Amino acid sequence: MFMHNKKLQYTVRVEQGNPQLATLMLEQFGGPQGELAAAMRYFTQALAEDDPGRKDLFFDIATEELSHLEIIGSIITMLNKGAKGELAEGMEEMADMRNLTGNSTSQTQAILYGNGPALVNSSGVPWTAAYIDTIGEPTADLRSNIAAEARAKMVYERLINLTTDPGVKDALTFLMTREVAHQKSFEKALYAITPNFPPGKLPGDPAFTDLYFDMSQGEGGDVRGPWNSGELWERVEDRDAQCAVDGGDGSATVLLGERELQAVNAFAERTASVPDSDPLTGAELGAGPGAGAVKTQR
Repeated sequence: MFMHNKKLQYTVRVEQGNPQLATLMLEQFGGPQGELAAAMRYFTQALAEDDPGRKDLFFDIATEELSHLEIIGSIITMLNKGAKGELAEGMEEMADMRNLTGNSTSQTQAILYGNGPALVNSSGVPWTAAYIDTIGEPTADLRSNIAAEARAKMVYERLINLTTDPGVKDALTFLMTREVAHQKSFEKALYAITPNFPPGKLPGDPAFTDLYFDMSQGEGGDVRGPWNSGELWERVEDRDAQCAVDGGDGSATVLLGERELQAVNAFAERTASVPDSDPLTGAELGAGPGAGAVKTQR
């Protein structure tokens, strides 16, 4: 059961209207790192969770994310408030919009949504459940949640840097700070699971868990650090040793039945190329400057 309190979790004070800034704010309303995506991610995780501690955590943070959606939606609404009235009343102050051309999300927001907060990102792309990356394994989902909160914090930082409105900065700073708090909670929940790495039940193959393949070699590379060298790692730099590491011949094979084999061979014979042929092509017949080397018709 949900209950709504008409008081926002944090007071929104907007100094003056700014529809262009409102459009950018949509990133945290209907964007991939936004509050709706976060709320749905943690809400669905809570529903599926069997651990009472994590279930409570996910429900708490999911519900708070809905309150953050309300805050960012209120900021967008306040930034658009004046433009909404002018648009609705057909006032001449909106005449400048008639002279704008191109794919402007600000115009789309005004024309399609009446300057209200729309579930789209700052480029006008509709919100989608594809933003939710839950996999159903707590140790994997908690790591993903930590990363999601980190990405959301970065978007808030960038939005804060785009405005000089003190009230907007203040509210955005609160929202950004709560991303930090959520990261801390998720990380504590992750480390309350022992062991929590690797994710899932099956262990890694010990023959490969400690190998580091130095696959990108050349000038300006091969930097050593604890992520690729030291007592935890066996470095594999030799190119030949990086191939067929299972001890096989590195090929791909499949056992086919007689009927399948006949079909594959017939297909290969029917579509075989003729290496010693050199037919004149349509591209060569119509070639002009810049086409490169071509044959001429005899």
